[in-house]
Amino acid sequence: LGECFRHILAFSMKGGNTARMQTARDIAILWDASHIWGFMAWRAVRALGLSCRLLKAQNIAKGGLFGKPGDAGAGGRRFSLLLMPGGNARLKAAGLGRRGMEAVRRHVAEGGAYLGFCGGAGLALRHGDGLGLCPWARARYPERLQHLVSGHLRCRIPVPSGDGDGVRLLPPSWREGDVRPSLPVWWPGRFAPGAEDAVRVLATYGPPDDDFWLADLPLRRVPAHVFEAWRDLYGVDLSARFVHGQPVALTGAYGAGRYVLSYSHLETPSSPDANFWFAHLLRELSGLRPDATLVPAWDLAGQEPDAADWPADAREALRSTLRGLRALLRLAVEHNLFFERAPWLWGWKSGLPGAACNNLHAALCEAARSRPGPEALRCWETVGAHFRTLAPLFLEGAEGYLLACRLAETLSPTLPDAVDRRGLANQREALFGHPMNGGGLAGQLTDMAEELFFLCHASGDAEGT
Repeated sequence: LGECFRHILAFSMKGGNTARMQTARDIAILWDASHIWGFMAWRAVRALGLSCRLLKAQNIAKGGLFGKPGDAGAGGRRFSLLLMPGGNARLKAAGLGRRGMEAVRRHVAEGGAYLGFCGGAGLALRHGDGLGLCPWARARYPERLQHLVSGHLRCRIPVPSGDGDGVRLLPPSWREGDVRPSLPVWWPGRFAPGAEDAVRVLATYGPPDDDFWLADLPLRRVPAHVFEAWRDLYGVDLSARFVHGQPVALTGAYGAGRYVLSYSHLETPSSPDANFWFAHLLRELSGLRPDATLVPAWDLAGQEPDAADWPADAREALRSTLRGLRALLRLAVEHNLFFERAPWLWGWKSGLPGAACNNLHAALCEAARSRPGPEALRCWETVGAHFRTLAPLFLEGAEGYLLACRLAETLSPTLPDAVDRRGLANQREALFGHPMNGGGLAGQLTDMAEELFFLCHASGDAEGT
């Protein structure tokens, strides 16, 4: 009787469309190896007025997507949509393990939906660490520099045909005419298209918009003829033409369910076209109805969380670490190592640990402004002393490392060996870990802050703001 009532409720919410009858259930977000992109996805879903639950890989492996007892926070309900944020796909796969990967496949095969952004999109592809939901593979960039693109592009929406799921995943206003939405990418991977007809491309890359960067070069500030000269003189094309026409978002069926994969971060704050499409996808894939279509600005740089709800020792530790990290970021900007990319993001020169700093900054900000429950307080009792020990060691070491990088850059034309490169590499590994996989002192601090945030919010939207 209860199941019947839920279907009737879903029917009424859908306006009587029996072909698309669907129970409106919560959205699950994988928390592992997502870092700043996990915070951004969580924030965006809630800003659009929808409920969501954070799940760890171990929860999913124990049946959390199906409301099994092993899940922390599922409340016995089966989720209709798994949102896979950006981040390192290989680390996500390792966290899920064989059982977790199979659970995700089963979730989709039995009628669930999968929405993956960037690293979450790459995880769904067919490769050694992939879920294989989509038969396409990952493509390599011919030059590493071409991976370092960020900002908005004017994308192309292929003219849809028919009336299948691929069409309804596009907003109605985009299904006709020459639509060029401005969609953001943040250091994306690439799809390697296959011959499978079952995969439908929803959008392809077009020309860069005004805020497009290649590494630390703002393209709008470089005249077109200079790009041509660089290509002729140095054999390097930095014009971003290498992405034109390539798929940026696609969809397909897997069993009874559906996946949508996007290398564009549609959850990017204050990105109107992307947010509009994101809200539409959430409606179509989950059966829920967003009450907004714009994710508000996320001013992490100007935010002053006071950690007022935390105990005194935690409040002081979070505040002082955040103040020290922001001083470190300002120092990096003053020395032209980092630059203010967006209100929630710093950019960095190639080879520097900007990603690790952004991850730590977001984790500290969001943990500090959360309201801790009993589990989060118990966690702080366990990790607090270690956090207070590591934070000043990291801040002091990172300051020395970044200034040494600046010195090496200054001396490189005349004294290229003055600063020991191997010593710098060792410092970086100790402080920030591997460039792709993270770790080091920054990784440990980030892990602790993310765990505190998770425990504040894993049981649902009622706890913490």
